[in-house]
Amino acid sequence: MQVRNPPDAPQPARCRATTTCPYCGVGCGVAVELEQDQDSVRIVSLSGDVAHPANHGRLCVKGSALAETLSADGRLTMPQVRDGAGVLREVSWETALNLIAARFADLSRTHGGESIAAYLSGQLLTEDYYVANKLFKGFIGTPHLDTNSRLCMASAVVAHKRAFGADAVPCSYEDLERAELVVLVGSNLAWNHPVLFQRLKQARIDNPLLRIVVIDPRVTDSCEIADLYLGLRPGSDARLFNGLLAYMADRGRLDRLYLKAHTQGFDAALKAARREDCSLAAIARDCDVDVERLETFYYWFATQLHVVTLFSQGVNQSTSGTDKGNAIINCHLAGGKLGLPGAGPFSITGQPNAMGGREVGGLANQLAAHMDYETPGARELVGEFWNAPNIPQGPGHKAVELFAAIERGEIQALWIMATNPAVSLPDSTRVRAALAACPLVIVSECMADSDTLAYADVVLPASSWSEKDGTVTNSERCISRQRGLLAPPGEARHDWWQLAEVGKRMGYQAAFGYSGPHAIFREHARLSGFRNVAPRHKAGSKPLAASSIRRLFNIAPLAELDRAGYDSLKPIQWPVRRGDNGELIGTPRLFEDATFNTPNGRARLVPVTPQLPHQALSDATPLRLNTGRIRDQWHTMTRTARSARLMNHRAEPFVELHPQDAAARGLQDGALAQLAGRDEQGSVRGDYRARVRISHGQRQGEVFIPMHWNDHFASHGRAGALLAGLVDPLSGQPESKHGAVDVMPLPCEWQATLLIAPGVWGGHEDLAGAMTELEGCYWARIPQATLVRCQLAGEGQPDWALWCERHLSVQAGLWAQDVAQGGISAAGFREGRLIWWLRVTAGAARSDRQPNIAWLGECFASDQLSALERRSLLVGRLSGQADVGTMVCACHQVGELTIRQAIQSGDRCVEALGARLACGTRCGSCLPELKRLVEEERSDERTDSLEMA
Repeated sequence: MQVRNPPDAPQPARCRATTTCPYCGVGCGVAVELEQDQDSVRIVSLSGDVAHPANHGRLCVKGSALAETLSADGRLTMPQVRDGAGVLREVSWETALNLIAARFADLSRTHGGESIAAYLSGQLLTEDYYVANKLFKGFIGTPHLDTNSRLCMASAVVAHKRAFGADAVPCSYEDLERAELVVLVGSNLAWNHPVLFQRLKQARIDNPLLRIVVIDPRVTDSCEIADLYLGLRPGSDARLFNGLLAYMADRGRLDRLYLKAHTQGFDAALKAARREDCSLAAIARDCDVDVERLETFYYWFATQLHVVTLFSQGVNQSTSGTDKGNAIINCHLAGGKLGLPGAGPFSITGQPNAMGGREVGGLANQLAAHMDYETPGARELVGEFWNAPNIPQGPGHKAVELFAAIERGEIQALWIMATNPAVSLPDSTRVRAALAACPLVIVSECMADSDTLAYADVVLPASSWSEKDGTVTNSERCISRQRGLLAPPGEARHDWWQLAEVGKRMGYQAAFGYSGPHAIFREHARLSGFRNVAPRHKAGSKPLAASSIRRLFNIAPLAELDRAGYDSLKPIQWPVRRGDNGELIGTPRLFEDATFNTPNGRARLVPVTPQLPHQALSDATPLRLNTGRIRDQWHTMTRTARSARLMNHRAEPFVELHPQDAAARGLQDGALAQLAGRDEQGSVRGDYRARVRISHGQRQGEVFIPMHWNDHFASHGRAGALLAGLVDPLSGQPESKHGAVDVMPLPCEWQATLLIAPGVWGGHEDLAGAMTELEGCYWARIPQATLVRCQLAGEGQPDWALWCERHLSVQAGLWAQDVAQGGISAAGFREGRLIWWLRVTAGAARSDRQPNIAWLGECFASDQLSALERRSLLVGRLSGQADVGTMVCACHQVGELTIRQAIQSGDRCVEALGARLACGTRCGSCLPELKRLVEEERSDERTDSLEMA
């Protein structure tokens, strides 16, 4: 209800602010219009920031839905401590912080600082990360601080350091627009970095000579703009790029002058590549690609100078991910395709601040300011700057090994911040057992539906996007401000504040007496320049002083910013320097002078021996499992699931597989399937249950599942439960792209769609309990704007009338039973309002009679339904109302069947569809799927014409 202000009341003031999106590594700028009155501030509208260099005003569907995720419902608002009975009780901040400080101090005395650990997240701001790293590594004295960035970017980090001497991404986004060839390797850019995909798509329009190659086992939406697609065998990336290196050498396409003047190790790298047959036919066979397509790719890469290779998790998430990254970098160095506009290997990060975390030492093998334990003098330099007494002697446990150490009892306390390892880590069942056994688990979290909270002894309510204030660094090394616009709800506090308060209570008041994020950022910037030798290595230069360490990461000029300068900081790429007139100048492109951060200033080509995935296929697990993100969800859904329209594109967990694999297993599109793996002893690992999606874009013998679903949204949707905890020995990054599973039909005698009004059930616990009574084998919970949708399946013959009365708060007001078909349609009302709606169908196949969820949502929102509407409830739509199908355009809620009907009516291009239905006209994330639907309909028409002829 809207309350009008009296005529003489002061009108709310409006203002505009800019901030940064909290999702993927593109780091889009966001413009927000705020309305402020005497009591509160609220976001009125949200759009892309046209002035931000990352997105120039574009936002993807997740970014455009940010304002829809800000409700205080479901937020943690008070500290909690688990009592002797195992129940979390609300306490004051004083009680919670004192408890943590006391337990940490006691553990340090009795077991040493290394008995304490932290597990952080690329969702944290740089200032949060900095304080955490300082507290744990500098003062508690434990090296066991790692981050979930280990799961996505760690292999790229090691590849950069081996090749360049520093974790330095050489490219900028503008290089995509200046390239002659762009290669996407292991990156579904269209879904995972949609705004960057739109930039690349526009670059191709602006430059018809630009060619794009997509290298991926799956035909993804990124192929929409591809001139060439290579559907390689999973795990064969290193073989592919080793072959490219040999091809360049054999065809005289090496930059011999660049190699001689600026690199080392080429002969060894080429020798390693040639240990295997480097003929085109042999490489095509090993990579399972067409030999002519392979030769075309090699020729394009070898003959163009301005080449950008974008690589992401498809390369990194492997037991040989580091080598794959270096195989790519080797080819760029061998051709001199680096340090130029439109040229370079470009690792595109998964999280908004994965790079910011690396800057401050968020990984267990790092210290701070791009220093690590292996660099002589780094421990002493950081310890002196911090005046820290307890810098560890060497690196700590990386993510997977960290939880193994907890399981062994070596780690007695763990502080988890802004991440959900109970879902996201491989072998997640074992991770949960480790968390359950850990004597002290502290979880700083903003949302109440994180699975990891079930294992917390102390819960600290954290601020979230629009409340957090600090900086992030995106994939192109661009530092941007994420500004605090709203007050955190209740007693929620910033992560840096929580850490600093514990530090002060442990006796380190001087080290953690920060007045705010500005003070933290200035200290971080000062450390980046502390004894950092500015002149890069030149031949014949004097050796460095023992107390100095040369590092590319340097933002020392930003340490001079006062509070106002920090608040108004514009996006800038590191390294940062002062110009002749005192202006701040960023660095769009690294290595333009071909001088690297190695001892002799030369880049290193690294010998690479291709390796097969360590998770081997077998008779019991014959299918190669690939996991990844989908377009409209983020990580484990704790935030994106709060936006109703983001839940409709892929509403349930799914498994995508080739038609022949589906047919061999008796699986139909839309049916339910069960996936399982096997551990080393042959025991079943994991139990993943999902909808079948049959796709010709999926290679035979391989399956794909999304990584997002957790126990709050699906009964058996944890992808991590299927994956072994195998890692790259150099980077510690898990092999999440190369699982081994089998897929089989999920036995069920009935399926149901249940819609309930918000508040009827408290959450997933009520649903899970109700399903137990039904002998349920599957459920998925899908929050919507005016209802909660539940997809159910089970066995047996339930007494549905009794079940509805017991679990849905009111008896059925409408009931229709199809005795012959075994189906039920029913609805319950309270004082005329629709409270629940149920349809049950017999059998394992999905019913063709799909309800119109959008119309039913309107019914739930209505105070009173008409007689026609009440009668129509039994069929799930108004008379004559068509099924809209699976949602394609989340912005305008346009379904697949609606789009297909428009195409059949004459709208034969995406522009015409946009003009008629508005789909694809806002964020553009659905454009590749719209184009695919147009092509499918055209293909069907051609097939029909040929059959008629």
